[in-house]
Amino acid sequence: MEPDFWLSRWQEGKTGFHGAAVHEDLVTHQERFLGGGPHRVLVPLCGKTLDLDWLGSLGHEVLGVELSSLAVDEVMARSDQPVTRDSLGPYQRSRTGNVTLLCGDIFEATPELLGSVDRIWDRAAMVALPPTMRPRYASTLRALLAPGGMLLQNSFGYDQSKMDGPPFAVLRDEVAEHYGDWGTELLDTRVLTEGKFAERGISAFEISLTLVTKPA
Repeated sequence: MEPDFWLSRWQEGKTGFHGAAVHEDLVTHQERFLGGGPHRVLVPLCGKTLDLDWLGSLGHEVLGVELSSLAVDEVMARSDQPVTRDSLGPYQRSRTGNVTLLCGDIFEATPELLGSVDRIWDRAAMVALPPTMRPRYASTLRALLAPGGMLLQNSFGYDQSKMDGPPFAVLRDEVAEHYGDWGTELLDTRVLTEGKFAERGISAFEISLTLVTKPA
């Protein structure tokens, strides 16, 4: 979606996509994904997710990229540590403890500007983008991830004709198309038949978790 779409959602308080707890997939698979750290973890399109704080509390260096300054301010406001703010290229940078947030467009991110990361947690970023934007997004992450690094990809599968995105349907085959020349492993899949998506006419909403490893 275009930046104005997401900025308006934050301004209007339409943030039902925000989870009230640390994402269960991140907690369940932390040993596989985060073992051997501490790591430099990128969370693209991070919103105000509590995953940021949790990752930082474990000693990882956390880097979030988010369009909305409202979301960034909420993350900073809940910290009990000092907050510093400055700029980094096209981004407004806010830092507290182990968490750094860059306010701006993920497509502006380059290794030269941000440095490389060795872990990427895509909790709901690719599924927030329409098909035309996803190849460029994946290319951006591919460039940022260091050799030997891992990307944990959370994706959704459902009948797209039943509901307009976001979140969009990103099938497991598409994840393989973007990263299939690297190592990909399906860690988990589950199907929701009840809840908010069922109320919108989707009888089966599949959640998949794929671990992608960049060759060393």
